[in-house]
Parts: sequence; structure tokens; C-alpha cells
Amino acid sequence: MNREKSRSYWRANTALIRNLLIVWALVSLVFSILLVQPLNTVRFFGVPFGFWMAQQGSILIFVVLIFIYAFQMDKLDRKHNIRG
Repeated sequence: MNREKSRSYWRANTALIRNLLIVWALVSLVFSILLVQPLNTVRFFGVPFGFWMAQQGSILIFVVLIFIYAFQMDKLDRKHNIRG
């Protein structure tokens, strides 16, 4: 792999990681901690939504982000012809 393709690959990789970390931070910090009181006014599966996000939602979102990362990295590897 030449230098420019390698640089492009890592730029895309770090952009993907950055974007997924932003989503993770929003869900785990903002929705689960900072906005828990306003979100608790909404009921979700019979419990306050802020509580649900702190206990279950942030974990589920994190697992979904892992699968998104794996899927997107597979596409990126194929695009840049990287075999693992």
C-alpha cells in the first residue's frame, strides 16, 4: 500500500472512531447523566426514560456501536484492499 492510500485509510479509520465516540459520549454522558431529570418525565417500558437510558439504553447503544464499527471497518478494509 502506498503512502497516500495508507494515509487515506487511517484518516477514514480515525474519523469513524471519532464519530462513534461522539455518539457514545452523547448517549452515556448527556442523555444518561446531564439530561436525566428532563428525560425522566417520559415513560419507556413502564420506567422513566432517563433511568432506562442510564441502566440499559447506554449499554445497548454501546453494543450497537461495536457492530457498526466492525461493519464499517470491513467496508473500509475492502475499499482499500486490506486483507486480515
